[in-house]
Amino acid sequence: MTGPDIQHLLGRIADALDRMMPPAPPPADLAAADAFIWHAERQRLAPVLTVNAVALPLLRGIERQAQALLANTRRFADGLPANNALLWGARGTGKSSLVKAVHAALNGERPGALALVEIHREDIGGLPLLLAELRPARRRFVLFCDDLSFEAGEAAFKSLKAVLEGGIEGRPDNVVFYATSNRRHLMPRDMIENERATAINPGEAVEEKVSLSDRFGLWLGFHAIDQATFLDIVAGYVRHYQLPIAPEPLAAEALAWAHGRGARSGRVAWQFVQDLAGRLGRRLD
Repeated sequence: MTGPDIQHLLGRIADALDRMMPPAPPPADLAAADAFIWHAERQRLAPVLTVNAVALPLLRGIERQAQALLANTRRFADGLPANNALLWGARGTGKSSLVKAVHAALNGERPGALALVEIHREDIGGLPLLLAELRPARRRFVLFCDDLSFEAGEAAFKSLKAVLEGGIEGRPDNVVFYATSNRRHLMPRDMIENERATAINPGEAVEEKVSLSDRFGLWLGFHAIDQATFLDIVAGYVRHYQLPIAPEPLAAEALAWAHGRGARSGRVAWQFVQDLAGRLGRRLD
């Protein structure tokens, strides 16, 4: 077979492979919903018609964090400079609930002002593709990654660091990145200490590892709550949903529930209220 014949055959094979490839996904309708989920493997934004959000006034015990995040997000919605935000701290203290509640509150004030885009931790590597899709849009987007953290050997934190601020293009003006984590520096302490112990220059090694959290201009810490705050959270839910129970038995039952779970948090309070409403035959609408 001569050279031209081989080139012709390879061209036919390439054409056949092109025909077998699935068509590129159509551009997402970024006005179709107020929330989306990014599916990196399919390079697709899936609209979420109903967001599982708690009303902002019901998030008690974190008023300072709520006001700070609300103010930052409102500035962003107004087209003003705003920071990426890292919400870190104890489990069940309302970090992810606050992000969704702030988004809902601002869209309640100005319908359609913001779109919330959830990106899963394992899809961080697909962030550049997502930003390329969002950059030309006129709408403003809050990218949200829940429970973000990195383990030893993962290189994805470098990709995220570049996307947040360090890349050539930088973060688009119409995008801000919010993340929640149980870890202040997004990685376990033993991973940081291992870097310190094994590196030729321990200071530089640790600095490189923790520098990702520095890309978040707004840090909001969430800590374990005391008994009074726990009971206040429960009482707020009960008033909001008009559950028929007197204060004394409510407090006793709520504390017993928390004792059985071995923790007091906003999540535990909500779980108790769900159980209480079920026992009372009431819906939480």
